[in-house]
Amino acid sequence: MLDTIWVEKYRPKKLDEIVGQEEVVKRLKGYVENRNLPNLLFAGPPGTGKTTAALALARELYGREWRANFLELNASDERGIDVVRTKIKDFARTMAIGGAFKIVFLDEADALTKDAQHALRRIMEMYASTCRFILSCNYSSKIIEPIQSRCALFRFKPLDDEAVKKRIMYIAEKEGLKLTEDAVKAIIYIAEGDLRKAINTLQSAAAFGKEIDADTIYKVVARARPEEVKEIILNALKGNFIQARDKLRELMINYGMSGEDIISQLHRESLGLKIPERAKVALVDVIGEYDFRIREGSNELIQLEALLAQFLRIGREIKEGKYD
Repeated sequence: MLDTIWVEKYRPKKLDEIVGQEEVVKRLKGYVENRNLPNLLFAGPPGTGKTTAALALARELYGREWRANFLELNASDERGIDVVRTKIKDFARTMAIGGAFKIVFLDEADALTKDAQHALRRIMEMYASTCRFILSCNYSSKIIEPIQSRCALFRFKPLDDEAVKKRIMYIAEKEGLKLTEDAVKAIIYIAEGDLRKAINTLQSAAAFGKEIDADTIYKVVARARPEEVKEIILNALKGNFIQARDKLRELMINYGMSGEDIISQLHRESLGLKIPERAKVALVDVIGEYDFRIREGSNELIQLEALLAQFLRIGREIKEGKYD
């Protein structure tokens, strides 16, 4: 079961197999048809298909020779100026095999130092006739302007629920797994548009058996059910501080959740409450304040209980009509 990583096992080999990024795929297929492409900049959240798109593009351009014409580097590990001046330069200066140009793929390019980015810009200029560059990043703003201006920008969006469900069900069928409807909903809830997270969650749950339900999903990822988190918020807003605190402690013990994990889920569930919009704004405001305190190193349990106390105050103000 765990002798292979499913993210790699089921990685699409062709552009048409990529789910949830129809506009991106359409533009890339145009480059394949013309047998040419500019330098590319892929930007977007993790697990949305940036690396897969680069690999599929290379396969369709070069066929069996794609590995000889494709250099993949993870810039978070190899991000110094020496790597740019040696490994990348040596690869870019040689002619392609069976094609007009080679491709250098820099994953997590926003981790490149500024000096390395300036050196890369110069190499992109010098070897434009023999090499194309694909840069992948989460935040395009961290790429220097001279590089951005030399690249065609592709923005990858978080995958919608239907796209994640379709791929998860496909993998489950191939692996002989039986997923309940609640399990699928739980995977979608946890993934938040990140297909890589969804697939890894499914593989972790599959280690416990062929039949997978929502309880298994939440246990393997150490996340609380949405309704349990909502119960904490509603109890606090109603003034039931002790009940809210006991439920909070129960989640931290049973699921092994950190303060940051709980804060994240409190934020997510607070936006779906049936309370006045101005009250939601107040909730988000205090959640942001206590998230900062926890990240700065304050005691998690004390800060979370203090946050619940703030929820009580907001709940009282809702009853008084302050947010109407």
